[in-house]
Amino acid sequence: MTGYLDINHSGETYRVLLKRAPAARRFTLRIRAASRDVTLTMPRRGAIADARDFAERHAAWIGARLRRLPSPVPFANGEVIPFRGEDHKIVHRSNARGAVWVEKEFALFGNGNLLCVAGGAEHVARRIADYLRQCARRDLEAAVRKHATAIGKQPLRVTLRDTSSRWGSCTSAGHLNFSWRLILAPAFVLDYLAAHEVCHLVHLDHSPRFWKLVKSICPETDRAEAWLSAHGSSLHRYGKTAPI
Repeated sequence: MTGYLDINHSGETYRVLLKRAPAARRFTLRIRAASRDVTLTMPRRGAIADARDFAERHAAWIGARLRRLPSPVPFANGEVIPFRGEDHKIVHRSNARGAVWVEKEFALFGNGNLLCVAGGAEHVARRIADYLRQCARRDLEAAVRKHATAIGKQPLRVTLRDTSSRWGSCTSAGHLNFSWRLILAPAFVLDYLAAHEVCHLVHLDHSPRFWKLVKSICPETDRAEAWLSAHGSSLHRYGKTAPI
C-alpha cells in the first residue's frame, strides 16, 4: 500500500486508495460495490505524480460509477431491509418489551412483514444488527450440520464476519467462515453457501470433483449462484448510513 489521494471534481472529493503491484504494467482503477471504495493500482516504480494525473483524468468516470451504486440503507425506523429474502419494514416501538421480533402487517392493500424493535431510538441500529447476526449464526450452523453429516465431515469451527470480497471460505485446518449478510438472502442461497464451504472440507479447490459433490448435496446450486451473481452485491448496502 502507498496511501491515499483526494481527487476533486465538480465540487466532489473522491478518496482513492493507491496500491502498488509488482506485476502491474499500467495504472488501473477499480470501484468495489460492496465497500464503495476506489482503488488505483500502479506499477511498483510508478510515480505518485503520474498516479494523481491518471486519477484526475478519470475523475468524471469515478463520480459516475459511484453515483450508480445503490444508496446505503441504515438500520433505522421506517427503512425496508431484506430478511431471509423477504422485505421487512423496521418499526421502532419504544414502549414495547423485548428486543427485536418479526410481525405480520395486515393492510387493506396487501400484507407485509415488520421487523419490530423495542427500547430507545439510539439502540435501534445495534439491536437490528445483533438480531440479524444471531439469526445468521443459527441458520448457518444448522445448514452446516446438515451438509457436514451428509458427507461425513465436520468443521472445527464456524465463524461469522462482515466480508466484502467473499461470502464464505474454508481454511486447510477446517475452519469455516461466512458473511452474516447471508441472512438477508433467500434461504436457498444461505443453504448453498453452507454446502459449498462444507464440501471444501473434502476438496480444497474448485475442481470438477468438488462441484459434483456440492451439487449432490445441494440441488439448488445453479439457482443460488445465479441469484448471488445478480443480487449479491446489493446486500452490502444495508446497515450503512453513508458511502465509504
